[in-house]
Amino acid sequence: MATTCAANLAPLLGAAASNATGYLCDQFADTKSAVDSTYLLFSAYLVFAMQLGFAMLCAGSVRAKNTMNIMLTNVLDAAAGALFYYLFGFAFAYGSPSNGFIGRHFFGLRDLPNLDFDYDFFLFQWAFAIAAAGITSGSIAERTQFVAYLIYSAFLTGFVYPVVSHWVWSVDGWASASRTSGSGLLFGSGVIDFAGSGVVHMVGGVAGLWGALVEGPRIGRFDHAGRSVALRGHSASLVVLGTFLLWFGWFGFNPGSFLTIFKTYGGPVGGGVNGQWSAVGRTAVTTTLAGSTAALTTLFGKRLQTGHWNVIDVCNGLLGGFAAITAGCAVVDPWAAIICGFVAAWVLIGLNALAAKLRFDDPLEAAQLHGGCGAWGVIFTGLFARGEYVDQIYGGGASGSRPHGLFMGGGGRLLAANVVMVLVIAAWVSFTMAPLFLALNKMGLLRVSTEDEMAGMDQTRHGGFAYAYHDDEELSYRPKPPQSAQIAAASSPEFQ
Repeated sequence: MATTCAANLAPLLGAAASNATGYLCDQFADTKSAVDSTYLLFSAYLVFAMQLGFAMLCAGSVRAKNTMNIMLTNVLDAAAGALFYYLFGFAFAYGSPSNGFIGRHFFGLRDLPNLDFDYDFFLFQWAFAIAAAGITSGSIAERTQFVAYLIYSAFLTGFVYPVVSHWVWSVDGWASASRTSGSGLLFGSGVIDFAGSGVVHMVGGVAGLWGALVEGPRIGRFDHAGRSVALRGHSASLVVLGTFLLWFGWFGFNPGSFLTIFKTYGGPVGGGVNGQWSAVGRTAVTTTLAGSTAALTTLFGKRLQTGHWNVIDVCNGLLGGFAAITAGCAVVDPWAAIICGFVAAWVLIGLNALAAKLRFDDPLEAAQLHGGCGAWGVIFTGLFARGEYVDQIYGGGASGSRPHGLFMGGGGRLLAANVVMVLVIAAWVSFTMAPLFLALNKMGLLRVSTEDEMAGMDQTRHGGFAYAYHDDEELSYRPKPPQSAQIAAASSPEFQ
């Protein structure tokens, strides 16, 4: 094996051969580090490409008059998130020394790189942080002031999200399945949320829930009797494009969360030795199956409900399946991923029906999709995680086998830990983000004026439109004439 060191071979070889072996081992070690770093950087690039998917999805899901506004917020989610995650977020998430609640080192990437982390790891984690902020922006689209986007994005990526990621993914986190310090693992298991159904999707979804609740529905979303009125996005094409870009990026989001690919597992089912590359491939397969199953289930479920084959619903169902499988993608079998996606579709359909009944307005269904399906994904992992895969990725426990899925014969300790994490994430994000949105609303910094909302923020806040509708480009920037003037023009003899 490439990891064999010179000391093991020294008794068998002469001095010259030992020196040569040492040199070769060093070269193999450097090659391993280079390949692992390249793998992590490539995964980070894929996750960052999801921002383009979010931007296209958001743009297609809003009305044309707000397209420029929502595109700009997506750009600034990434830009503001980069600065605040660099200054504070990475330190709160992974700073060591730390305690079980929060990290307290690496502010401004001080003392990086070191033996534990390099810059590639920071880039990968930043891409995750801005994904959470992007989820929230969809819930409050078409009615939110620009300054509110900047404030919540900085707070979410710089503090709220990093604390949760510290709990679950840092070796010091109180709920981490990889915890190496403190009083041991939560319920003797720790939380398994491999790529962030709870850490990323629930955080973004619950934050969006509170933003949408505090702001209230968009003007015209419900009639005077409280009945739902569809305010459809202007481009199904952009929604589909964004969905495929997100699907592509998820192959960095989930498989990339292994962080390394040069690692060997011994004794898999069927004999022989498979490396981490096999687990990476399995993770890509479970991700694909969960999303695809959710898409098909949503297609037929919504057809029964509405009588239509709706591509927007199918895209949202697909993304709901991805959000759900993200927690257990590395530790479940492909057949279990199909169950995950099937249930995720009905979670989304049910939550959307409840949202309409409660007059809750989320233009991208982000709270329902990411919050609801993300919560299901964390619970699903506690039910279906396979013991062999858990031991491979997280290491065997004191008894040689860690707690795993309840339905897989692993007892209820992993499920208990994951249920606790769902509740704690919901409470933490509510405790931090609800007061922020309430304070912004109290100061008049949250929602735009009625006039701005009716006219569209592209015209009133951003100096133009995303699209030029006339041959004369200058005309596309002129405000539309009053409705009375349009009616008079339509009634004129020339029009007749």
